[in-house]
Amino acid sequence: MLVGDCRFTAIDFESAGAARGRTDVPVQVGLASWSAAARHGGTYVSYLASESPITWSARKVHGIRDEDLAGAPGLLALWPELKSRLAGAAVVAHGKGTEKRFLRTFPGHGFGPWVDTLLLARAAWPEMPEHSLSALCDALGLSAAVQAMLPGRRWHDALYDAVASLVLLEHVIDRFDLSARPLDCLVQPDTAAWHLRRRAG
Repeated sequence: MLVGDCRFTAIDFESAGAARGRTDVPVQVGLASWSAAARHGGTYVSYLASESPITWSARKVHGIRDEDLAGAPGLLALWPELKSRLAGAAVVAHGKGTEKRFLRTFPGHGFGPWVDTLLLARAAWPEMPEHSLSALCDALGLSAAVQAMLPGRRWHDALYDAVASLVLLEHVIDRFDLSARPLDCLVQPDTAAWHLRRRAG
């Protein structure tokens, strides 16, 4: 499949934070979609019920409080919603490890292929000193577009980060003229130059 023919759905989780003797759990999920034909849309966000209290360090990052989760559904209850949005799409995340780990709640879900905008950015701009999502969007002049799409939200809100990863993906596709290339060029970007710079110190 060619990049220009794909539907991309980004997913982002915010978590309760790791604590001694306790497995980290998600407390918010955000999804958004983009394609060359339909553009941006399909946004969805929900807090997630958690039996684990949100750590101080996690709350400092994303601002989510335990009381925000009152009445929220559990992740398992959102299976129909997630399946309808992720099935048949190329799944996008910035640093996909966390998202893939939390989606293991649904064994054998089959979502993918995965496009990691962190790896894409390292391949595209290995010289950049930082490849966090916010730093990239600021450096590339994309942050204002994200803010305009989601007024009132901010970085480390699950929906905000999901939309930002799609804005970044769209920029990469346009900047490097990838629409007519196979999707695999996004799934397996060449990060060799970034690794060389890292080793060189």
